[in-house]
Amino acid sequence: MWIVLAFASAFFAGVMSIMAKVGLKNTDSNLATALRTVVVLVFAWTIVFITGSYITLKDVEIKSVIFLVLSGFTTGGAWLCYFKALKTGDVNKVVPIDKSSVILTMLLSMFLLGEEFSIVKVCAMILIGVGTYLMIERKQIASDESKGNKWIIYAILAAVFASLTAILGKVGIEGIESNLGTAIRTIVVLIMAWFIVFIQGKHKEIKNIDNKSWLFLGLSGLATGLSWLCFYSALQQGPVSIVLPIDKLSILVTIAFSYFFLKEKLKKLPLLGLTLIITGTLALLF
Repeated sequence: MWIVLAFASAFFAGVMSIMAKVGLKNTDSNLATALRTVVVLVFAWTIVFITGSYITLKDVEIKSVIFLVLSGFTTGGAWLCYFKALKTGDVNKVVPIDKSSVILTMLLSMFLLGEEFSIVKVCAMILIGVGTYLMIERKQIASDESKGNKWIIYAILAAVFASLTAILGKVGIEGIESNLGTAIRTIVVLIMAWFIVFIQGKHKEIKNIDNKSWLFLGLSGLATGLSWLCFYSALQQGPVSIVLPIDKLSILVTIAFSYFFLKEKLKKLPLLGLTLIITGTLALLF
């Protein structure tokens, strides 16, 4: 069941990237992150009350709360960096860098969480790493850097924070219902996102957001909520070193949507890279 949930998480995460890209077109990335988080928060707590998970709130241990809060902070950091990168960089370039967090997460899960170390996992990490490298067009990156764009740095930071989120989240949801854990984390992300928005004075731009941006930011928030619920339910039942790589197959959905809706096309080398990433991820299932 956790494998099915991990694939569902990947699908919704892929949809989220495209919806967010469209919603970010005329909106500040930090403000967009804060607005999306409101949707996620409402959705997450609605699920908690529908399923009756709130009843177990009084039984949550301090350790779980601490790690969920830390996971919320790293999630906020990952989101802010990811959407900052997505604002100025192409989806097909930002997403592969962000998805490289799977390699760091697999290493941390083996060394910090004591998950099984195997030749298959090592081979999978190599395939995913090489695939990610091939998907990043270096000529385009060099051109972007010469123009002063910082999306590459933000994409790398997003990957690091995403990796820490998975590790901290795995520890945090032990002994707690996964939907409730997701809802608690979302509160932290919401506070962090809006704190940054108010510090920067971006809240004043809310009145300038057009209807199309509102729609797609709302849809991306809903997709995020669904992805999170599936991801942390899978994470509670399965090993991080396998759940996260499956979740990162969202890149398939993202690239498919970017091709049909954003007209972003993959060249032969990035396509080979995508094939290696898929091969490495599927190898983990065996």
